[in-house]
Amino acid sequence: MTDPTAAIADLTRDLVALDSRSSVSNLPVADRIEPELRGFEIERIDYQDAAGVAKRCLVAHRGGPGGIAFSGHMDTVPDTGWQDDPWSARIDADGVLHGLGSTDMKGPVAAAIVAARGLPDTVPVTFLITTDEETTKLGARAIAERSALVRAVRPKGILVVEPTGLQPVRGHRSHILFTCVATGVQAHSAKGIGRNANWALIPFLAEMKTLFDRLLTDKSLQDDAYDPPFSDFNPIIDNHGTAINVTVPVATARIKFRYSAKIDPTPVRQAVREAASRHGVMVTEAEEGAPPELPSDHPFVRACVEVSGQPATTAPFGTDASVLQTIAPSVIMGPGDIGVAHRPGEAVKLSDLAAAVPMFQALATRWT
Repeated sequence: MTDPTAAIADLTRDLVALDSRSSVSNLPVADRIEPELRGFEIERIDYQDAAGVAKRCLVAHRGGPGGIAFSGHMDTVPDTGWQDDPWSARIDADGVLHGLGSTDMKGPVAAAIVAARGLPDTVPVTFLITTDEETTKLGARAIAERSALVRAVRPKGILVVEPTGLQPVRGHRSHILFTCVATGVQAHSAKGIGRNANWALIPFLAEMKTLFDRLLTDKSLQDDAYDPPFSDFNPIIDNHGTAINVTVPVATARIKFRYSAKIDPTPVRQAVREAASRHGVMVTEAEEGAPPELPSDHPFVRACVEVSGQPATTAPFGTDASVLQTIAPSVIMGPGDIGVAHRPGEAVKLSDLAAAVPMFQALATRWT
Protein backbone atom coordinates (compact mmCIF):
# COMPACT_ATOMS: atom_id res chain seq x y z
CA MET A 1 0.00 0.00 0.00
CA THR A 2 1.26 3.47 -0.86
CA ASP A 3 2.34 5.50 2.17
CA PRO A 4 -0.62 7.85 2.88
CA THR A 5 1.37 10.27 5.05
CA ALA A 6 2.04 12.89 2.36
CA ALA A 7 -1.59 13.04 1.24
CA ILE A 8 -2.80 13.32 4.82
CA ALA A 9 -0.22 16.02 5.59
CA ASP A 10 -1.25 18.12 2.58
CA LEU A 11 -4.96 17.98 3.37
CA THR A 12 -4.57 18.46 7.13
CA ARG A 13 -2.25 21.43 6.58
CA ASP A 14 -4.75 23.10 4.26
CA LEU A 15 -7.66 22.52 6.65
CA VAL A 16 -5.82 23.74 9.74
CA ALA A 17 -4.74 26.90 7.89
CA LEU A 18 -8.41 27.85 7.54
CA ASP A 19 -10.01 29.55 10.55
CA SER A 20 -13.18 27.61 11.34
CA ARG A 21 -13.83 28.44 14.96
CA SER A 22 -17.47 27.77 15.73
CA SER A 23 -18.17 31.51 15.75
CA VAL A 24 -17.20 31.96 12.08
CA SER A 25 -18.35 30.37 8.84
CA ASN A 26 -16.95 26.97 7.92
CA LEU A 27 -17.71 27.37 4.22
CA PRO A 28 -14.02 27.68 3.22
CA VAL A 29 -13.28 24.35 4.92
CA ALA A 30 -16.24 22.66 3.26
CA ASP A 31 -15.11 24.05 -0.11
CA ARG A 32 -11.61 22.63 0.47
CA ILE A 33 -12.93 19.19 1.40
CA GLU A 34 -15.30 18.75 -1.55
CA PRO A 35 -12.63 18.22 -4.24
CA GLU A 36 -11.11 15.46 -2.09
CA LEU A 37 -14.33 13.47 -2.48
CA ARG A 38 -14.24 12.98 -6.24
CA GLY A 39 -16.38 10.03 -7.26
CA PHE A 40 -18.72 10.50 -4.28
CA GLU A 41 -22.25 11.77 -4.52
CA ILE A 42 -22.25 14.93 -2.42
CA GLU A 43 -25.14 16.55 -0.58
CA ARG A 44 -24.65 20.04 0.85
CA ILE A 45 -26.74 20.94 3.88
CA ASP A 46 -26.67 24.67 4.55
CA TYR A 47 -28.04 26.60 7.49
CA GLN A 48 -27.45 29.72 9.56
CA ASP A 49 -26.55 29.50 13.22
CA ALA A 50 -28.23 31.61 15.92
CA ALA A 51 -25.90 34.53 15.13
CA GLY A 52 -26.80 34.41 11.42
CA VAL A 53 -23.45 32.91 10.38
CA ALA A 54 -23.55 30.73 7.25
CA LYS A 55 -22.68 27.09 7.93
CA ARG A 56 -22.47 23.97 5.75
CA CYS A 57 -22.42 20.24 6.40
CA LEU A 58 -21.36 17.69 3.82
CA VAL A 59 -22.85 14.25 3.30
CA ALA A 60 -21.04 12.13 0.72
CA HIS A 61 -21.51 8.54 -0.45
CA ARG A 62 -19.95 6.04 -2.81
CA GLY A 63 -20.93 2.44 -3.47
CA GLY A 64 -24.16 0.63 -2.68
CA PRO A 65 -26.41 1.03 0.35
CA GLY A 66 -25.31 0.19 3.88
CA GLY A 67 -21.68 0.12 4.86
CA ILE A 68 -19.81 2.39 7.22
CA ALA A 69 -20.16 6.14 7.66
CA PHE A 70 -17.14 8.14 8.79
CA SER A 71 -18.05 11.25 10.75
CA GLY A 72 -16.04 14.28 11.78
CA HIS A 73 -16.52 18.00 12.31
CA MET A 74 -15.00 21.05 10.64
CA ASP A 75 -15.30 23.60 13.47
CA THR A 76 -12.81 24.24 16.26
CA VAL A 77 -12.87 25.77 19.72
CA PRO A 78 -11.70 29.41 20.12
CA ASP A 79 -7.98 30.23 20.01
CA THR A 80 -7.89 31.17 23.71
CA GLY A 81 -4.38 31.23 25.15
CA TRP A 82 -2.45 30.73 21.92
CA GLN A 83 0.82 32.69 21.87
CA ASP A 84 1.84 31.70 18.32
CA ASP A 85 -0.22 31.52 15.13
CA PRO A 86 -3.10 29.06 15.70
CA TRP A 87 -3.44 28.55 11.95
CA SER A 88 0.22 28.15 11.03
CA ALA A 89 -0.22 24.44 10.20
CA ARG A 90 3.56 24.13 10.37
CA ILE A 91 5.14 20.70 10.27
CA ASP A 92 8.29 20.31 12.33
CA ALA A 93 11.27 18.03 11.71
CA ASP A 94 9.71 15.30 13.86
CA GLY A 95 6.64 15.04 11.62
CA VAL A 96 4.30 16.86 14.02
CA LEU A 97 1.71 19.22 12.54
CA HIS A 98 0.86 22.19 14.75
CA GLY A 99 -2.30 24.28 14.81
CA LEU A 100 -5.79 24.76 16.18
CA GLY A 101 -7.95 21.82 15.17
CA SER A 102 -5.05 19.63 14.06
CA THR A 103 -6.06 16.85 16.45
CA ASP A 104 -9.67 17.84 17.07
CA MET A 105 -10.36 17.05 14.41
CA LYS A 106 -9.11 18.11 11.00
CA GLY A 107 -6.28 15.56 11.01
CA PRO A 108 -8.59 12.61 11.71
CA VAL A 109 -11.03 13.83 9.04
CA ALA A 110 -8.18 13.97 6.52
CA ALA A 111 -7.09 10.45 7.48
CA ALA A 112 -10.62 9.11 6.97
CA ILE A 113 -10.89 10.78 3.56
CA VAL A 114 -7.54 9.37 2.41
CA ALA A 115 -8.53 5.94 3.71
CA ALA A 116 -11.85 5.96 1.85
CA ARG A 117 -10.25 7.08 -1.40
CA GLY A 118 -8.00 4.02 -1.26
CA LEU A 119 -10.90 1.57 -1.06
CA PRO A 120 -12.44 -0.20 -4.06
CA ASP A 121 -15.44 1.63 -5.51
CA THR A 122 -17.61 -1.36 -4.61
CA VAL A 123 -17.12 -0.85 -0.86
CA PRO A 124 -19.97 1.37 0.40
CA VAL A 125 -18.67 4.41 2.28
CA THR A 126 -20.49 7.47 3.58
CA PHE A 127 -19.18 10.71 5.09
CA LEU A 128 -21.10 12.78 7.62
CA ILE A 129 -18.99 15.92 7.98
CA THR A 130 -20.54 18.39 10.39
CA THR A 131 -19.92 21.74 12.03
CA ASP A 132 -20.92 23.36 15.34
CA GLU A 133 -19.91 20.15 17.10
CA GLU A 134 -17.97 22.17 19.65
CA THR A 135 -21.04 24.23 20.57
CA THR A 136 -24.61 23.25 19.72
CA LYS A 137 -24.40 20.06 17.61
CA LEU A 138 -26.52 21.92 15.04
CA GLY A 139 -24.60 20.39 12.15
CA ALA A 140 -25.25 16.84 13.30
CA ARG A 141 -28.91 17.70 13.87
CA ALA A 142 -29.16 19.15 10.36
CA ILE A 143 -27.83 15.90 8.89
CA ALA A 144 -30.03 13.67 11.05
CA GLU A 145 -33.14 15.67 10.27
CA ARG A 146 -32.60 16.80 6.68
CA SER A 147 -30.26 14.49 4.78
CA ALA A 148 -32.02 12.70 1.92
CA LEU A 149 -28.78 10.92 1.04
CA VAL A 150 -28.49 9.38 4.51
CA ARG A 151 -32.06 8.13 4.29
CA ALA A 152 -31.35 6.64 0.89
CA VAL A 153 -28.10 4.80 1.68
CA ARG A 154 -28.92 3.75 5.30
CA PRO A 155 -25.39 3.23 6.69
CA LYS A 156 -25.03 0.23 9.01
CA GLY A 157 -22.65 1.90 11.44
CA ILE A 158 -21.09 5.30 12.12
CA LEU A 159 -17.46 5.72 13.12
CA VAL A 160 -16.91 9.13 14.69
CA VAL A 161 -13.19 9.67 14.15
CA GLU A 162 -12.55 11.89 17.19
CA PRO A 163 -9.06 11.40 18.67
CA THR A 164 -9.08 8.34 20.95
CA GLY A 165 -5.63 6.92 20.26
CA LEU A 166 -7.48 4.52 17.92
CA GLN A 167 -9.16 2.84 20.89
CA PRO A 168 -12.87 2.12 20.36
CA VAL A 169 -15.16 4.17 22.59
CA ARG A 170 -18.54 2.47 22.86
CA GLY A 171 -20.21 5.15 24.96
CA HIS A 172 -19.79 8.67 26.22
CA ARG A 173 -21.51 11.30 28.28
CA SER A 174 -23.84 13.94 26.86
CA HIS A 175 -24.65 17.26 28.44
CA ILE A 176 -27.39 19.59 29.55
CA LEU A 177 -26.43 23.25 29.36
CA PHE A 178 -28.16 25.33 32.05
CA THR A 179 -28.17 29.06 31.30
CA CYS A 180 -28.94 30.88 34.56
CA VAL A 181 -29.68 34.62 34.38
CA ALA A 182 -30.11 37.08 37.24
CA THR A 183 -31.22 40.64 36.54
CA GLY A 184 -30.56 43.90 38.35
CA VAL A 185 -30.82 47.63 37.77
CA GLN A 186 -27.88 49.41 36.16
CA ALA A 187 -26.70 52.63 37.81
CA HIS A 188 -23.61 54.33 39.15
CA SER A 189 -22.52 52.05 41.97
CA ALA A 190 -21.86 55.01 44.32
CA LYS A 191 -25.40 56.37 44.19
CA GLY A 192 -27.20 53.54 45.92
CA ILE A 193 -30.03 53.51 43.39
CA GLY A 194 -29.04 50.46 41.37
CA ARG A 195 -29.35 46.76 42.09
CA ASN A 196 -26.45 44.40 41.37
CA ALA A 197 -27.59 41.17 39.70
CA ASN A 198 -24.71 39.30 41.32
CA TRP A 199 -26.42 39.48 44.72
CA ALA A 200 -29.09 37.15 43.34
CA LEU A 201 -26.65 34.99 41.39
CA ILE A 202 -24.19 34.43 44.24
CA PRO A 203 -26.54 32.56 46.65
CA PHE A 204 -27.84 30.55 43.70
CA LEU A 205 -24.25 29.56 42.85
CA ALA A 206 -23.65 28.62 46.49
CA GLU A 207 -26.43 26.05 46.11
CA MET A 208 -24.88 24.90 42.84
CA LYS A 209 -21.63 24.29 44.72
CA THR A 210 -23.56 22.08 47.15
CA LEU A 211 -25.02 20.22 44.17
CA PHE A 212 -21.53 19.81 42.71
CA ASP A 213 -20.31 18.35 46.01
CA ARG A 214 -23.21 15.91 45.94
CA LEU A 215 -22.19 14.73 42.47
CA LEU A 216 -18.76 13.90 43.90
CA THR A 217 -20.17 11.71 46.68
CA ASP A 218 -23.66 10.43 45.78
CA LYS A 219 -23.21 6.96 44.24
CA SER A 220 -26.72 7.09 42.75
CA LEU A 221 -25.49 9.89 40.46
CA GLN A 222 -22.24 8.17 39.48
CA ASP A 223 -21.31 5.58 36.86
CA ASP A 224 -18.32 3.35 37.57
CA ALA A 225 -18.02 2.51 33.86
CA TYR A 226 -16.62 6.02 33.32
CA ASP A 227 -13.44 7.77 34.42
CA PRO A 228 -14.09 9.82 36.44
CA PRO A 229 -17.28 8.15 37.74
CA PHE A 230 -18.80 11.48 38.79
CA SER A 231 -20.37 13.90 36.34
CA ASP A 232 -18.97 17.18 35.12
CA PHE A 233 -20.79 20.23 36.53
CA ASN A 234 -18.82 23.20 35.26
CA PRO A 235 -19.97 26.85 35.73
CA ILE A 236 -18.86 29.83 33.65
CA ILE A 237 -19.84 33.29 34.96
CA ASP A 238 -20.36 36.42 32.86
CA ASN A 239 -21.17 40.01 33.84
CA HIS A 240 -21.22 40.97 30.15
CA GLY A 241 -18.48 43.59 30.37
CA THR A 242 -19.95 45.67 33.19
CA ALA A 243 -17.48 48.20 34.62
CA ILE A 244 -16.41 48.01 38.26
CA ASN A 245 -18.24 51.25 39.14
CA VAL A 246 -21.57 50.13 37.67
CA THR A 247 -24.19 47.93 39.31
CA VAL A 248 -24.47 44.79 37.21
CA PRO A 249 -27.73 44.70 35.20
CA VAL A 250 -27.36 41.09 33.99
CA ALA A 251 -25.33 38.27 35.50
CA THR A 252 -25.23 34.95 33.67
CA ALA A 253 -23.92 31.59 34.79
CA ARG A 254 -23.74 28.80 32.25
CA ILE A 255 -23.36 25.34 33.74
CA LYS A 256 -22.53 22.25 31.69
CA PHE A 257 -23.73 19.05 33.31
CA ARG A 258 -22.55 15.82 31.68
CA TYR A 259 -24.15 12.44 32.35
CA SER A 260 -23.96 8.90 30.98
CA ALA A 261 -26.76 6.64 29.79
CA LYS A 262 -27.03 4.98 33.19
CA ILE A 263 -27.70 8.25 35.04
CA ASP A 264 -31.15 9.81 35.38
CA PRO A 265 -30.58 13.59 35.13
CA THR A 266 -33.96 14.42 36.72
CA PRO A 267 -32.64 15.08 40.29
CA VAL A 268 -30.05 17.51 38.92
CA ARG A 269 -32.61 19.30 36.74
CA GLN A 270 -34.94 19.65 39.72
CA ALA A 271 -32.20 20.93 42.03
CA VAL A 272 -31.17 23.61 39.54
CA ARG A 273 -34.75 24.70 38.87
CA GLU A 274 -35.72 24.84 42.54
CA ALA A 275 -32.63 26.84 43.54
CA ALA A 276 -33.26 29.26 40.68
CA SER A 277 -36.84 29.77 41.81
CA ARG A 278 -35.74 30.52 45.36
CA HIS A 279 -33.29 33.20 44.25
CA GLY A 280 -35.19 34.81 41.36
CA VAL A 281 -32.87 33.43 38.68
CA MET A 282 -34.25 32.49 35.26
CA VAL A 283 -33.05 29.13 33.91
CA THR A 284 -33.21 27.73 30.41
CA GLU A 285 -31.94 24.31 29.35
CA ALA A 286 -30.39 23.02 26.13
CA GLU A 287 -29.68 19.32 25.72
CA GLU A 288 -27.29 18.04 23.06
CA GLY A 289 -28.85 14.59 22.75
CA ALA A 290 -29.06 11.33 24.65
CA PRO A 291 -25.80 9.77 25.86
CA PRO A 292 -24.79 7.12 23.29
CA GLU A 293 -23.73 3.77 24.65
CA LEU A 294 -23.48 0.40 22.90
CA PRO A 295 -22.99 -2.85 24.82
CA SER A 296 -19.54 -4.41 24.74
CA ASP A 297 -20.84 -7.34 22.69
CA HIS A 298 -22.52 -5.23 20.01
CA PRO A 299 -21.34 -6.46 16.58
CA PHE A 300 -20.07 -3.01 15.54
CA VAL A 301 -18.15 -2.64 18.79
CA ARG A 302 -16.65 -6.12 18.34
CA ALA A 303 -15.58 -5.26 14.79
CA CYS A 304 -13.85 -2.09 16.01
CA VAL A 305 -12.11 -4.04 18.77
CA GLU A 306 -10.87 -6.66 16.31
CA VAL A 307 -9.57 -4.08 13.85
CA SER A 308 -7.89 -1.88 16.47
CA GLY A 309 -6.56 -4.63 18.73
CA GLN A 310 -7.67 -2.57 21.74
CA PRO A 311 -10.55 -3.13 24.19
CA ALA A 312 -13.61 -0.93 23.98
CA THR A 313 -13.92 1.77 26.60
CA THR A 314 -16.07 4.75 27.56
CA ALA A 315 -15.24 8.46 27.60
CA PRO A 316 -16.31 11.42 29.75
CA PHE A 317 -16.46 13.86 26.82
CA GLY A 318 -19.16 14.23 24.17
CA THR A 319 -19.26 13.99 20.37
CA ASP A 320 -21.73 14.19 17.49
CA ALA A 321 -22.61 10.56 18.26
CA SER A 322 -25.16 11.89 20.76
CA VAL A 323 -27.19 13.01 17.74
CA LEU A 324 -25.97 10.74 14.93
CA GLN A 325 -26.81 7.58 16.88
CA THR A 326 -30.39 8.07 15.65
CA ILE A 327 -29.10 7.20 12.16
CA ALA A 328 -27.05 4.10 12.98
CA PRO A 329 -25.06 2.50 15.84
CA SER A 330 -22.09 4.74 16.61
CA VAL A 331 -18.58 4.10 17.89
CA ILE A 332 -15.93 6.76 18.47
CA MET A 333 -12.44 5.80 17.29
CA GLY A 334 -9.82 7.99 15.70
CA PRO A 335 -6.12 8.91 15.71
CA GLY A 336 -4.53 11.45 17.99
CA ASP A 337 -4.61 12.41 21.66
CA ILE A 338 -7.71 14.16 23.03
CA GLY A 339 -5.48 15.42 25.85
CA VAL A 340 -3.85 18.01 23.55
CA ALA A 341 -7.18 19.29 22.20
CA HIS A 342 -8.84 22.49 23.45
CA ARG A 343 -5.54 23.97 24.62
CA PRO A 344 -2.75 26.16 23.21
CA GLY A 345 -0.12 24.26 21.26
CA GLU A 346 -2.49 21.64 19.86
CA ALA A 347 -0.62 19.34 17.50
CA VAL A 348 -0.84 15.88 15.93
CA LYS A 349 1.74 13.35 14.77
CA LEU A 350 1.38 12.64 11.07
CA SER A 351 2.47 9.05 11.74
CA ASP A 352 -0.55 8.64 14.04
CA LEU A 353 -2.88 9.89 11.32
CA ALA A 354 -1.32 7.55 8.77
CA ALA A 355 -1.66 4.59 11.15
CA ALA A 356 -5.42 5.08 11.12
CA VAL A 357 -5.73 4.49 7.37
CA PRO A 358 -5.38 0.68 7.28
CA MET A 359 -7.67 0.37 10.31
CA PHE A 360 -10.36 2.51 8.71
CA GLN A 361 -10.06 0.53 5.48
CA ALA A 362 -10.24 -2.82 7.26
CA LEU A 363 -13.34 -1.74 9.17
CA ALA A 364 -15.04 -0.38 6.04
CA THR A 365 -14.32 -3.61 4.16
CA ARG A 366 -15.64 -5.71 7.02
CA TRP A 367 -18.70 -3.60 7.83
CA THR A 368 -20.56 -3.72 4.48
